[in-house]
Amino acid sequence: MDALFGVTNIPQVLWIDEDGMIVRPPEPGSPALQPNDDPAAQVAIEFMSRGVTDPERYSNRIRDWVAKGAASEWALSPAEVIATSHPRSPDISRAAAHFDLAQQLWRQEGFSDATLRHFAEAHTLQPDNITYKRQAYSAYSFSQRPDERARFWQAPKPGEEEQWPFVSDFNADMAKLRDGDWSTS
Repeated sequence: MDALFGVTNIPQVLWIDEDGMIVRPPEPGSPALQPNDDPAAQVAIEFMSRGVTDPERYSNRIRDWVAKGAASEWALSPAEVIATSHPRSPDISRAAAHFDLAQQLWRQEGFSDATLRHFAEAHTLQPDNITYKRQAYSAYSFSQRPDERARFWQAPKPGEEEQWPFVSDFNADMAKLRDGDWSTS
């Protein structure tokens, strides 16, 4: 999603119509809680909705687009999509290359020093790309505990902070995202 569309975190969404045309480029978007949502879905939706001032308003925009198609006030023309999209800077392109190389190295040799170096360089070049960070955090956690559940551990365990090879972790990243401060990522 990042390489193709520029999605760098969840819950970023983009709208694509039935003809494969992008109607809205990546933007923050969260579903609204529904009364019949199961408890696990409620927790996930509440987490994703942090910082979104009115998730129901966003859901209503999507409903409007579904009902009206291109006539919806929320559907953008191709020119508007391009105008509101963000071009890739050289640093973002280099970050993507480092991330892809880290992924390849991880598959070939596991979480080696070279893998870590390329993940770290991707984070340095594009610090606001949570997708890059979360993949690296998951890869590292899995390398330390080859258990499928470890893929979801994206922060050091208590007592393991000294061994954590990154300057940040998922919990710290989410605090910065919530506070709008990426200056020290």
